[in-house]
Amino acid sequence: MRILVVNVNTTESMTAAIAASARAVAAPGTEIVGLTPRFGADSCEGNFESYLAALGVMDAVTSYPEPFDAVIQAGYGEHGREGLQELLDVPVVDITEAAASTAMYLGHKYSVVTTLDRTVPLIEDRLKVAGLLDRCASVRASGLGVLELESEPERAVEAIVTQARAAVEQDKAEVICLGCGGMAELEEAVSAATGVPIVDGVRAAVAVAEGLVRLGLSTSKVRTYAPPRPKRITGWPLPESAAALSTVAD
Repeated sequence: MRILVVNVNTTESMTAAIAASARAVAAPGTEIVGLTPRFGADSCEGNFESYLAALGVMDAVTSYPEPFDAVIQAGYGEHGREGLQELLDVPVVDITEAAASTAMYLGHKYSVVTTLDRTVPLIEDRLKVAGLLDRCASVRASGLGVLELESEPERAVEAIVTQARAAVEQDKAEVICLGCGGMAELEEAVSAATGVPIVDGVRAAVAVAEGLVRLGLSTSKVRTYAPPRPKRITGWPLPESAAALSTVAD
């Protein structure tokens, strides 16, 4: 089984960390391939960057030259998951939804601890669209930018732990979701500080993707995620991904 794990930003070191986290929980025989978009922002923290990331992610996936069995979109919020579902015949798993749905097996209410406050509405909207918001106790911001998770790891852990504790003590959350792909591998520290299960979206998405592939299940194509109607697209795809999209359209 080969699973593509696509970073939504262009920071290569973050792609490497996300892929390493995915490999840590992948089953024997599952190959994890980390992909970085060829264009986009070095971090996604708002609507403009998110919409740009959606195109970059679709381009990265359709440019990949080898067969694959599933795709994980490793960004919290709205990054074009639905577009990938139209383009592909394999399962597409978004880490926002994978983390929240996993958390719902573990407690009555979950909270998400994310990066900047401006990303909170984007995550809330993603959860609402996915039908997962009713069991969400809160979405809390750590106040750190995405790139600070790498550059200031000790400060990042402290800020995330502070908000996770508040979610448990004040919002009555029973499970915490780490609300950024760049928070991979922080589960142990946050769990030790809060005493509740901690769900990393990347790792949860690997389990979901592997399960869907083993069950032989993928996106329904009868209506909402039917393949795009063949038509001329001006300026995109880039030459490397044109052939793949042409095949899908045919």
